[in-house]
Amino acid sequence: MTTSWDEKATPTPRVSLTCAKSIQPEKVAWIWQEWLAVGKLHILAGMAGTGKTTIALAIAATVSSRGRWPDGTVCHTAADVVMWSGEDDAADTLVPRLLAMGADVERVHLITGTVDGNGRRRGFDPSIDIPMLQKTLIRVNPRLLILDPISSAVSGDSHQNTEVRRSLQPIVDLAGRLGCAVLGITHFTKGTAGRDPLERVTGSLAFGAFARVVWATIKPAKESGDQQRRLIRTKSNIGPDGGGFEYDLTQTNVPGYNDLYASIILWGQPLEGSARELAGQIEEDKAPGEEKGLSPREEATEFLLDILSDGPRMQREIVELADQEGIALKTLKRAKKDEGIVSTKLANGWQWSLKNWVTGADADGDQEGQGGQEGHNSIYRKIGPLGPLADGDPTESRQNQAICQGGHIPGGNTPMDGEV
Repeated sequence: MTTSWDEKATPTPRVSLTCAKSIQPEKVAWIWQEWLAVGKLHILAGMAGTGKTTIALAIAATVSSRGRWPDGTVCHTAADVVMWSGEDDAADTLVPRLLAMGADVERVHLITGTVDGNGRRRGFDPSIDIPMLQKTLIRVNPRLLILDPISSAVSGDSHQNTEVRRSLQPIVDLAGRLGCAVLGITHFTKGTAGRDPLERVTGSLAFGAFARVVWATIKPAKESGDQQRRLIRTKSNIGPDGGGFEYDLTQTNVPGYNDLYASIILWGQPLEGSARELAGQIEEDKAPGEEKGLSPREEATEFLLDILSDGPRMQREIVELADQEGIALKTLKRAKKDEGIVSTKLANGWQWSLKNWVTGADADGDQEGQGGQEGHNSIYRKIGPLGPLADGDPTESRQNQAICQGGHIPGGNTPMDGEV
């Protein structure tokens, strides 16, 4: 049989097939045995205040310095790590925590933006910049890539299965080509206590389904005497699931910086059992059908306290993030009023802050708050019984929970017209 055209000279779209016999079987290559695999996507999910980013930094520190894993085994080879964080500042949060946990910071590279062919700079956007990132990573050859939050890689609706899978595929392809593990950080959906941890991952179920391994962080109920959080392996398609480790968060001095403190992870005992069992042992027990979750107002309040716990944020950014969490604008406004969130007029728009935050000038007692006045000091810090801390994080540290006691509320009106 002949054709009227040359197949080699005229390429056409086609589906590629590979005979299974030609594929050489191979073992899964583990960076951390049965927890972190080469070339695979991993998801780390949990509620606010469980220290997800700090855990990711602890993993980065172990990989970069050939440290010990939570199970006591040693990381086989020191390797480079690349991290993008859309939520935490590199200078006052990420790097101090890396140093405090013994990372080899010469091996850790933080994505701080992009530069186009004309030298113009902009922020890194994982939903469109993965091809550009791959070209850069070829030169670095990292063993681990951390994306925080992984939901930012989704260009469309993160609750739509098809859009999530389409957006995550380039990341999975990148991991396979470069031979690096990818660890994406995300949240639990609010009001889901009691469910299987895998079902609690926010957004589309595709986040949990597409990842080969899913980790979950669980925080004990408020009335529980067991104060240790838990890291649980809630799903694995390439090894055993279940099991985990107890851990705690604390503050420690950053080596070489006498007045700088940072959050670190203290690993505890290994755990056995299914993910749901291990989560249920320390979370509030609720009988089937009795779980009502948080009200919309409570969800909005928890969202605001979480997002403002590290410092002031611009109103437009908060509103956008709230919308992504499904929080209505009216509900957000009511929660803001209930919690006494402080609004400050800046040159570039409204800024929100918790009422226990003060300006640097106020902290020294030199003047009253200048909220809404032109030229006010916009450098913030937390104060309280422990004194100023450069790495304040009340949601992740028992030590810092004592801080929210003596703050001064900046003066001036709290505007409700012209802003949320």
